Amino acid sequence: MQRRHFIAAALAAPAIARAAGASVLRFVPAADMPSLDPIWTTASQTRDHAFMVYDTLYGLDDALQPQPQMLAGHVVDDDGKRWTMRLRDGMRFHDGTPVLARDCVASIRRWWARDSFGQAVKAVTAELTAPDDRTIVFRLSAPFPQLPNALAKYSSPPCIIMPERLALTDPFQQVTDATGSGPFRFVAGERVPGARTVYERFAGYTPRGDGAVQGSAGPKIVNFDRVEVLVIPDGATAVNALQRAEVDFLRWPLTDLLPNLRRDKGVVVKVIEPLGLIGKFRFNHLHKPFDNVAVRRAIIPALSQMDYMQAANGDDTSLWCDKVGYFCPGTPMASDVGMDALTSPRDMKAAQRALAGSGYAGERTVVMLPSDFPIYRAMAEVTSDLLKKIGFNVDLQTVDWATAMQRRAKPEPVEQGGWSVFHTGWGGSEELNPIANVWLRGNGRDAAPGWPTSPGIEILRDAWMRAPTFAAQQAIAKDIQRQAFTDVPYLPTGQVFTPVAHRADLTGVVSGLPAFWNIRRF
Repeated sequence: MQRRHFIAAALAAPAIARAAGASVLRFVPAADMPSLDPIWTTASQTRDHAFMVYDTLYGLDDALQPQPQMLAGHVVDDDGKRWTMRLRDGMRFHDGTPVLARDCVASIRRWWARDSFGQAVKAVTAELTAPDDRTIVFRLSAPFPQLPNALAKYSSPPCIIMPERLALTDPFQQVTDATGSGPFRFVAGERVPGARTVYERFAGYTPRGDGAVQGSAGPKIVNFDRVEVLVIPDGATAVNALQRAEVDFLRWPLTDLLPNLRRDKGVVVKVIEPLGLIGKFRFNHLHKPFDNVAVRRAIIPALSQMDYMQAANGDDTSLWCDKVGYFCPGTPMASDVGMDALTSPRDMKAAQRALAGSGYAGERTVVMLPSDFPIYRAMAEVTSDLLKKIGFNVDLQTVDWATAMQRRAKPEPVEQGGWSVFHTGWGGSEELNPIANVWLRGNGRDAAPGWPTSPGIEILRDAWMRAPTFAAQQAIAKDIQRQAFTDVPYLPTGQVFTPVAHRADLTGVVSGLPAFWNIRRF
């Protein structure tokens, strides 16, 4: 009874939105977004929101190749050290103002203050200017052919373009005005945190006139008047709502219910991210106990990726794999260097001895458990049990996902509301190299939450960017993985291939990320 009441409340919307007979698509995310600002947080829910509301200079196609998106094109000269980019015509923000090059420059500057790939762009940029309203010029200190890849990435945080008035906001403070130039407009008045987010088709959006609709690239043509994002914490309730056609699209259906969904002729189940999601066991490096590398290393002999994957996804190995290192399996930078640390027989006693000799003094170890995100809840439960068996003083704290994402940005110690461990995941497409993987930075306070310091990783990362050949990059990537197993910025917990589920009368679902352009009902 309570479940049906919850669904009725979640589906409720203002009468004015229903009266006009608007076409509506209802989407159930894995969890609510913790922030409207995709630069402030790396949460994938906010990233998905960003691609509704904002646009990017380049998009990524299905081959993960950058394609001009907001740009008409670019010219590279001065031996690769000057990039001149030209905005396409007709683009406007949701407030009616035109998109200008100075908006893009301010947005790029805000993005590169927080993003790992962006920091690499900043490091080689001698000057970034907007000489006129439609032209952006990068003057580089050295050739950087990966510039379009950096500006196209759809991993968090993406280089979204916002009005200059918003882009000038301190990148470490949240922007609360979601004015973009993307295909959808955020409806602030209908936002109910923890329950509902609403978007309306932006009538002023001008799609590209060319290119294939793949990933975040190509013409973004919207066929629905509204998209309603409905948070349904109970996975079984969400699946029932899909089967009853009360909602149209589930981001993360419960693994146990996938066989039932696959038998339902009214539902399609498929994987839209072929490189999957790679789990992360992330430490807080600023405070005890994990400021001590010996304590971090002590966990490795006992950690089993299979335990994490089975807890999160069951026994169906088509949905996950273990033996995962610091780069996406099956891609050019992946290797088996150092992998015996995770693939050799697990040894709990060895972990206990290592912890006993590490200097650990029984400090309280706070593990955040997100109650409303099943996959990360399962991983946190495995970690809590593992750490207790090794000998840690574990404080497992249950929070909702949005709160966990807000809290993980806090650098304070646990006595002041901080944390010791959290679990997250990162798309395999975001771990193709050491530049794209934000969790592999070792630049201390400027790194992603967890804030590891690893001069060795940073030196190798810089060397990778300067490597003269692809083979040299592969060799350096092996060294980076070896160094990561030494410094342990985080521990990978396996690769998950999470399918989505949607009503069978929807067509045009793009790959790469949950996106609602190109989709239509037939």
